[in-house]
Amino acid sequence: MQALHPGRLDALPAAVARPRYERSRLRHGIVHLGIGAFARAHLLAANDAALHAGGDLRWGVVGVSLRQPDTRDALAPQQGLYTLAIRDAAPDGAPRQRLQVVGSLCALRVAPEDPRAVLEDIAHPDARIVSLTVTEKGYCHDPASGRLRLDHPDIAHDLADAARPRSAIGFIVHGLALRRARALGPLALMSLDNLPSNGALLRGAVLDFADALDPALADWIATGCSFPNSMVDRIVPRSTDADRESVSQGLGLRDAWPVLGEPFFDWAVEDDFAAGRPDWTAGGARFVAEAAPWEKLKLRMVNGAHSSIAYLGAMAGWDTVDVAIAQPALRRHVEALMRDEIEPTLPALPGLDLPAYRAGLLARYANPALAHRTQQIAMDGSQKLPQRLLGTLRDRLAAGQPAPRVTLGIAAWLHYLRGRDELGRAHPIDDPLAAALAQHLAAAEAADDELERARRLTAFAPVFGDLAGHPALVATLAPQLRSLRGRGVRGTLEAL
Repeated sequence: MQALHPGRLDALPAAVARPRYERSRLRHGIVHLGIGAFARAHLLAANDAALHAGGDLRWGVVGVSLRQPDTRDALAPQQGLYTLAIRDAAPDGAPRQRLQVVGSLCALRVAPEDPRAVLEDIAHPDARIVSLTVTEKGYCHDPASGRLRLDHPDIAHDLADAARPRSAIGFIVHGLALRRARALGPLALMSLDNLPSNGALLRGAVLDFADALDPALADWIATGCSFPNSMVDRIVPRSTDADRESVSQGLGLRDAWPVLGEPFFDWAVEDDFAAGRPDWTAGGARFVAEAAPWEKLKLRMVNGAHSSIAYLGAMAGWDTVDVAIAQPALRRHVEALMRDEIEPTLPALPGLDLPAYRAGLLARYANPALAHRTQQIAMDGSQKLPQRLLGTLRDRLAAGQPAPRVTLGIAAWLHYLRGRDELGRAHPIDDPLAAALAQHLAAAEAADDELERARRLTAFAPVFGDLAGHPALVATLAPQLRSLRGRGVRGTLEAL
């Protein structure tokens, strides 16, 4: 089978969507740091729609891998082309997919191989937006406080070595320094990661770094650059070899690295772009005055429930989200978690039907065509829990209201950190704080009673912050940890 390539697009089956704009004329208007599956299934899909709708070819994308060359190695021979496979189930339950070849990725970089090229991309006159999907840990911040960790090894390195940055923050600031030195205009810096007030958090990290480097540069950035907050939502599981085979069969051409996604797409982004933007509404985006209410809705309802499913499911041996949510006790728990504990903490969103939104989420989780692995969602828990679960818990406690179902998600994470599921299978703890968590867990295990064990577990300040050792949290958490160990996940859920 021949490889996917611009010269072979006319050979695709008629049902496969493909670029209809002139790719050779694309300019590098967007530099995207973290060119993983989510960016390719979300931002670039919306960007392709904008290119088709408006014909404005200033908005090609330079994709930057900050660590590994695998995306570049797969897509460079395809000149940046790849397939987005939208998957769901037909009315009879049979899996189905719709294929689209995306074309707006017009250059690929591997930052460790050529950091200067990435800095030059940011400092290029065509660049107008730098966007990021680097996951929560990529911001090198303290999850509890949101502040940049100047003692983070990558940040310390980047402050000392302007020529070879390692972190997203380092690349951004050193690239902006080049723009300023060349008398070029400022940019919009846009986070697309699941963080509360992600634009404001990015702004704080960039300015902290810039101020440590050169206060005059920090002033230039603060005055001219914009940092729109945004909320993004689409479930994007990791592609497997079977997915590559299925997509390639549908194309009649070999795609080395397609991406998968659900039909659902949402993106609320503040319309605050210092140097212009594409019209992403053509791809389903909404430009809003304030993204915070939508961020809170998504982080708490979608991501909070997702993390709870992931840790409970992973420990019970339910390997994918659809298998987990098909367990009646877990489905009842997740629905009650959203309805009774999360929804009362949400701001009013005019026009949003919360019961319908909740029902839609349950249907999305049950999509059998995605096979979204619970272990994938379980990664980086120390970075995710503060905004996905602890924000809801904090609001419930402040209102004097119980939060046993939110707390069970926290208990499930702590249970998961033991590294072995109920079937006896070991799993790695893929987390930037894994070593510190292991030490903390071992110290807590030495406690004489369950309450003291729970108090020690919640004393981990990088995650729990001001909730460390909170009496109401400890009192709810201790029996849940005992139940998870004694009854297991299913027994604990049925006891609820």
